[in-house]
Amino acid sequence: MNKIERALISLTDKSGIEGFAKELAALGVEILSTGGTAAKIRESGIEVMDVSEFTGFPEMLDGRVKTLHPKVHGGILNQRANADHQKQCVENGLKNIDLVAVNLYAFEKTVADPNCSLADAIENIDIGGPTLLRASAKNFHDVTVIVDPADYPQVLKEMKETGNTTLKTRFRLAAKVFALTSSYDTTISNWLEKVDVDGDDYFK
Repeated sequence: MNKIERALISLTDKSGIEGFAKELAALGVEILSTGGTAAKIRESGIEVMDVSEFTGFPEMLDGRVKTLHPKVHGGILNQRANADHQKQCVENGLKNIDLVAVNLYAFEKTVADPNCSLADAIENIDIGGPTLLRASAKNFHDVTVIVDPADYPQVLKEMKETGNTTLKTRFRLAAKVFALTSSYDTTISNWLEKVDVDGDDYFK
């Protein structure tokens, strides 16, 4: 079993992140992060590498593009036991990302405001987060994915015992991802269906 050596953390709900990141760092895990999450981790005195430094490509388009990069998704999606995948990783300078902790833009909270405009709603549709989550969940055989801070203790417990999580835990966490992304997309779809395209100023 390979040990978890590198984690990517990008959170809207940052509750408990200081303690979780501190425990990961104590276990020798390199932490990658973005924006406000990286700042909060640094404020706790924990070393963190910006994803832009990891990829060599800046955050851009007002934060719309942060983690959408082959070095991120190749690091997540490569199958560690697949010799051809590993050859391509070496050829392209890809490094494994073994743990991904992500939660999504608060779309439901945003649109709960009766004054929420269509433009505001659109900007709170998360793209990078679901992509990271789905990639990690698809490759649950090799990657631990966390969408709920309540799962931090179990993940840390298993890492302290073996350096990694069990396959059963990774599968359970992956299943939570698809439940979340399904619900998230349904919420977006349901809200957009109610938009009056003939009466909304957005379309004028």
